[in-house]
Amino acid sequence: MNAITPISPAGPATSPKDWETDQEVRWCPGCGDYAVLKAVQRTMPEIGADPAKTVFVSGIGCSSRFPYYMETYGFHTIHGRAPAVATGVKLANPELDVWIITGDGDALSIGGNHTMHLFRRNLDCQVLLFNNEIYGLTKGQYSPTSRVGTRSPSTPFGSVDTPANPCAFALGAGARFVGRGIDVHKRLPEVLKAAYAHKGTGFVEIYQNCIVYNDDVFAPFTDKANAATGQLWLANGEPMLFDGGKKGLKLDRDTLAFAVVEVIDGNWQGAGVQVHDVTNRQLAHMLVELPSGAFPVALGVIYDNPAPTFESAVVAQNEAAAKGKKPDLAALIAKGQTWMVDKEPHVI
Repeated sequence: MNAITPISPAGPATSPKDWETDQEVRWCPGCGDYAVLKAVQRTMPEIGADPAKTVFVSGIGCSSRFPYYMETYGFHTIHGRAPAVATGVKLANPELDVWIITGDGDALSIGGNHTMHLFRRNLDCQVLLFNNEIYGLTKGQYSPTSRVGTRSPSTPFGSVDTPANPCAFALGAGARFVGRGIDVHKRLPEVLKAAYAHKGTGFVEIYQNCIVYNDDVFAPFTDKANAATGQLWLANGEPMLFDGGKKGLKLDRDTLAFAVVEVIDGNWQGAGVQVHDVTNRQLAHMLVELPSGAFPVALGVIYDNPAPTFESAVVAQNEAAAKGKKPDLAALIAKGQTWMVDKEPHVI
């Protein structure tokens, strides 16, 4: 969260039911998308959103059915192009709350260029990337985020590609807000609220389990038995502690790398545990690149450092260009290279 756009109940009072549609929700039984949908529907009343001023835009993929299930305006667009459509929506009416729903394939493969430009432009919107590390809708091919060795119909002997890191991609493209959550985790709504409060592009990667084609790929840190040691939930100004406060991350100033340290009797200061600063881009890069297994997965608000938004700059530029001028469509059409045809055309 930041001081520019504090959450306040701006819209009419609503309940989660007000954000549900009459459409049958059609995902595979047990799909993590159900949990994300419920988290979003619970979040909307708490941020004071107005259904009449909210738009959900999606591309192609399992997650992209989302707009059908939200009682708002929505666009189910074409593969990878949700950011382009969302940009048009926001420029046409900057007062709208725009949410982009996408997946690891939709956003980072065919839509990688559009996603990159959305981040660098800093359009005021929220981007929820459902990362299941697989192409679920097209029956289980490997995706840009699939791990090395992933067996799929398109990689029967195992993927040899180095996987993309969505949060690292976002930071590298200039995103000003980067967060992470887990589909079924109770703290996902707080990350969504922070993304909404951020003035600019709020990017949230959501680890989402595909029960059919990539089941339990995140189990090493999402299973109940592994959650304490596998998850690092960050809070601005708070020490980077996990495992019930018994462990933390210390920044080695010589190697400029994190190390896991033991915390004795709650003395995290004595252990040298790093305090999280959401405005520190270098820390954010290090957190999203923590090696799996040896370190916990960084979750929550990783980076939040607002900057002027794309649509505000466009609106200001247009207002400046139009200042003192009278709208005249006929004069605009006649301006430049125009001519009169004073002869009758040849008979054909």
